Formats: sequence, structure tokens, C-alpha cells
Amino acid sequence: MKALLHRILVMGLALFLIAPSMRTYGKDQVARLTLDQAIKEGITNNRLIREAEEQERVAIQLEKKARADFFPKLSTSYTYSRLRNNPYTYFTTQKPVPQTSKITVGPKDNFTWDFDITQPLFTGFALTTKRRLAGLDIDLKQVVKQQAILDVIKKVKVAYLNILLAKRALEVADEEVNQLQGHVHDAKQLHKQGVIPYNDLLKSQVALAQARQNRVKALSNLDVAIAALNSLLDRPITTKTQVMELPPFSPSYYELSSLLEKAIRDRPELKQLEIAIKQADMAVRLAKSAYYPQVFLNGRYERKGDNWQASENDYNNDHNTIVSLQLTWSLFEWGKRRADVCAALHKKKALLEKIEGIKESIMLEVKQAYQDLKVAQENIHTAIEALEQAKENYRITDLQYKEGITTSTEVLDARAFLTQAEFNYHRALYGYRIAKAELERAIGTEGDLANAKF
Repeated sequence: MKALLHRILVMGLALFLIAPSMRTYGKDQVARLTLDQAIKEGITNNRLIREAEEQERVAIQLEKKARADFFPKLSTSYTYSRLRNNPYTYFTTQKPVPQTSKITVGPKDNFTWDFDITQPLFTGFALTTKRRLAGLDIDLKQVVKQQAILDVIKKVKVAYLNILLAKRALEVADEEVNQLQGHVHDAKQLHKQGVIPYNDLLKSQVALAQARQNRVKALSNLDVAIAALNSLLDRPITTKTQVMELPPFSPSYYELSSLLEKAIRDRPELKQLEIAIKQADMAVRLAKSAYYPQVFLNGRYERKGDNWQASENDYNNDHNTIVSLQLTWSLFEWGKRRADVCAALHKKKALLEKIEGIKESIMLEVKQAYQDLKVAQENIHTAIEALEQAKENYRITDLQYKEGITTSTEVLDARAFLTQAEFNYHRALYGYRIAKAELERAIGTEGDLANAKF
């Protein structure tokens, strides 16, 4: 009996010690996500960025392929053929009398093995141009990856802020439901006392039902916002992700001219076009390489025989080595080469025109984002004043209702004004941060615009 009690005490003590760690593990499972953590996770896990990284690896391998063309090419082949009859020739002698003889000159079974090496000596600068094109393609894919990172950062920021806004909207809905529940309770008491008609009580109950429906809608919006962030982070769509609140709002002021300069300097779209211009120059040079001759040095070692090792040959030497210099020059192709060069030149001119158009679009985008940020900042001040006024209006109206001075309709209107003012306030705060994220993407910066170097 004592041994049993001892075991029970030991097990109880073990459970007591393990329980805190189990509780901690449960908390870790629902640990709140900061904005920086969300951005890092998005960059690591987002499929758009992973696709861009794979495209970059493709470009790296293609550059290695272009580099390999500078080195000698080695090849070998082995051939077996069987003839129906031995090859022969006729040999005629004149002395002492004319006589023709049939002489066998080869076997029926023929085995041939050869080993070839080819080294390009001059290709009209085609090989060096192709390698430079491949290197520029790596640079291009890196810029494409950078653009994908900027897009993902902005999307993660907006999704994160939408969750916070949805949480605030749910809090406003909860507050409205709680206050209307209290109002309905007061209305019932006043109706029992004969202070208000039954119609006023019905209005209060209808308003409470509507508020409860709005709360259900707000809760659904929060679930959708969380699912959107989960999708960007490549988490299961149903994960109950929780996010941390951001620091208090602090206004920022920027110069439009500096923002425009930074956008023209750093936007990845323009960097892509600049690389495309360099590629167009290389394409012109590659097209012109067809005007030059192609020179190759070839080496060949071959064996021929009537056995599978190609080592026995009764009719010819069983092995030989050949060194040759090969030059090919295409002299006339009915204007094909000239057309290739002209096409490459026109493509470059088209890219130059496109760059100017993209610059104008980027400047307009920055201007629009800058104005949206200014408007959002002004809206915050307006929303703060409206919220204070709506709170005071509701407080006074509710007090008057309890004293029988005003009607239930006035209270419900005051609560509706307060609900709208509270939502407008939160929408202004997070709308400013969303506008800031849009401006950061417009000028091509990854981090906080306040810390960006101009």
C-alpha cells in the first residue's frame, strides 16, 4: 500500500512539473506574429519569389553553357558495317600479254572507331557576345527576383494591416452590441414604467439584431483577412494566425522631388529595361558576327579494321591521325544578315521609347501614392475630431434618454454615428499605413520609408 501511494505521489509530482511546459507549448502554437516576422516569412515562403529564384538558377546554368562553347569539344563514335561481298578492283597488266585481274581491296566486316576534337578559333565575336548575353540574363533575373520581393513585401504589409483593421472593426461591432444590449435593457424598464411606447422598444430590439448581424459579418471579414495573409506566407489557409499591433501612429513628411528621384533610380522595372537595352546592343553585335568567317581547328584519330577492336586491317593502315583547319564564310544570303541587324537595331529603339513611357508611368504612380498618403494623413485628424464629437453626442443622448428627455430613435442614431466614427477612425489610421506601403512600393524600397536613403 505504501509503495502504491509512493508511485501515485511521484506521478502527481511529475504531472505538476510537466504541466507548465505543456501550457507554454500551447502558447507557442498561437504566438503572435510581428510585421517584420511576417515579411521575412513571406520572402522565404512565397511561391512568386521561389519561382523567381528558380528562374535565376536557370540563367546561371545557361551562362555556364555559353562559357563552355569556348573550350574544345570532344566526341567519339563507333561503327560496324557488313558488306554482302568483299570490295574489289580490277588491275590490268600489259606485259608480257594484256591481262586483267580482280583484286580484293577490303573485308566484308568493317569496324571503325574515331575520336574527334574541335576548337573554335574565331567566330566573328559570336561566342563572347553570347556569353555576355547570358551574363546579362542573370542580372535580369536577379532584378525580377527583387521586383517579386518588393511585391510580396507590399502584399504582406497590406494583408497584415487588413487583419488589424478587421480586428478593430470587430471590436467596434462588439462595443455596439454591448451598448445596444444595455439600451434595450433600459428601454424595457422604461416601457414597463410607461415612460416610452412599445414602438420605441421594438426599434431598440431591431437595432440590436442588426448590430449582431454586423458583428457576424465583421468576424467573417477577419477570417478572410487572416486567410489572405496565410496564403501569402504559404501557411495552411485555415491557420489561426494572430498578429501584433503596430506602434502608435506618427506622421511623416516627404519631398515629392526626392521620391521621384529615388523611384527613377531604384524601380526594378526600369532596371530591367536598362538591362534589356544592353542585351539589345549585344543582339546587334551577335547579328553582325555573321559577316565574319568562322575558323575551327579540328583533330581526329581513327581506327579501321575487320575485328571489333578495329586493330587488324589487311588492306589499309589500321589507324591514322588527322589535323585540319576549317574556315567557313557565308558570302551571300539574299539580305538575311542585314535584316537580322536592322531588326536588332529597331528592337533597341523600341526599348528606348518604352523606357520613357515607363518613367512617365512611374512618376505618375509615385505622385498618386504621395497624394494618397497626404489625404490619408489629413483624414486621421478629421477622424479623431469626429470620433470625440460622436462619443460626446452618444453620451449626452443616452443620458437624456435615461432621464426621459429624448426618444429611442435619437439614441440609436447617436450610436450609429459613433459606430461609423469609430470605424472611420480605425480605417484612417490603417489606411495611412496602407498608403505608406503603396508609396514604398512605388519608389522601389523594401524597408520603412522613414529610414530610406535618398
